[in-house]
This record gives sequence, C-alpha cells and structure tokens, in this order.
Amino acid sequence: MIADQLHARDVRDQRVLDAIGRVQRHLFVPEHARSDAYEDHPVPIGHGQTISQPYIVGFMTQALDVAPAHRVLEIGTGCGYQTAVLAELARDVYSIEVVPELADRARATLSVLGYTNVRLRTGDGYDGWQEEAPFDRILAAAAPREIPPLLVDQLADDGILVLPVGEWHQEIKVIQKRGGHVQSRDVLPVRFVPMIKAPGP
Repeated sequence: MIADQLHARDVRDQRVLDAIGRVQRHLFVPEHARSDAYEDHPVPIGHGQTISQPYIVGFMTQALDVAPAHRVLEIGTGCGYQTAVLAELARDVYSIEVVPELADRARATLSVLGYTNVRLRTGDGYDGWQEEAPFDRILAAAAPREIPPLLVDQLADDGILVLPVGEWHQEIKVIQKRGGHVQSRDVLPVRFVPMIKAPGP
C-alpha cells in the first residue's frame, strides 16, 4: 500500500510514511470489510461514513506538516484511523466525532491499541474545541460547504488547517495563519462525505 499508493505518487514525507506503516489499517475497518482495508478507495464504516482511501490520508497528513511538539485538532474521528496516524506524529490529538456510535467504537479501538495522547469527544465539528484552543494544526475528514470560521479562529499563529470544502465540487484546501493573516490555496479535487452538524436539543 505504501509503495504503490503513497510513495509512487506524491506522498514522500518519510515521517508520514513511517507513521502510516505503524498503524494497522484493517483494525479500524468493520470485520466484513477488512479484505478491502488496504485497497485504494474509501471503505464504508457505517452510519453513512467512510474511512478515506490510503492515498488521501497520506496526502492530507503530509500537507498538515505535523511536528512532534504539535497539538492537533481533528474534525471527524470516524473509525479513528486518521486519528491514530496523527497520534504517531503529534504530541497531542484532540478529535471530535458527531456520530456517537462511531465515537464510541473509535475510542475503544484507540484505547486497545494503546494511544494515550488522544482525547476524543462526541460533538459538533463546526464548533471546534474552544477550551483547548489554539491548535498548531487542524484537519477535517469531512467536507463543509464553506470553511468554518470557528476552526480558523482556533488555529494558532503559524498554524495550518487542511480540509475538503464544497458540496458537489470539492477541493482540499490548505489554510495558513501567519501574523494574523489567513491564506488559502486549493491543492486537490476530492469527494468526501459532508460535514454534518450535531442534532439540536
């Protein structure tokens, strides 16, 4: 998977490749779909959600440029696979999942695998995690129609936010905040599940 889907394309950051190599992707996929775990396509994980294809995980993680001292916010825990990859690279990972059943399953998997630098909660990704902000890096694994302003607000100076944006036509955007100024660039057309809001009271 790493040689054919990542390194053979444009994922060349060795720390990212090593992190992905340490995470057993099939352990995050429902048992009935484990034969597809390492294939180059998304895999359904239930509740209308998917685990992103390995190339996209590698591409977005490389774009995030995570350092060992960083605190990272992830929007859309899903099955916890991307969370684990980030946890291999960062000091602390804070992850939010809107679907309670997926959050519970990811929490259990990450705990069994020994990830102690991950904090996970069920909630609305649009709101971020204000009480733990600012974050050095933020990654979203679901696509809002527009960039959520609260996520930009919770990004530290010199921080990077990577997320897919759009409804029918989606692009991965890399957003950088420097000296209070925010710059955004499109880097890859994609198709992600939509970022959904938590149900109201």
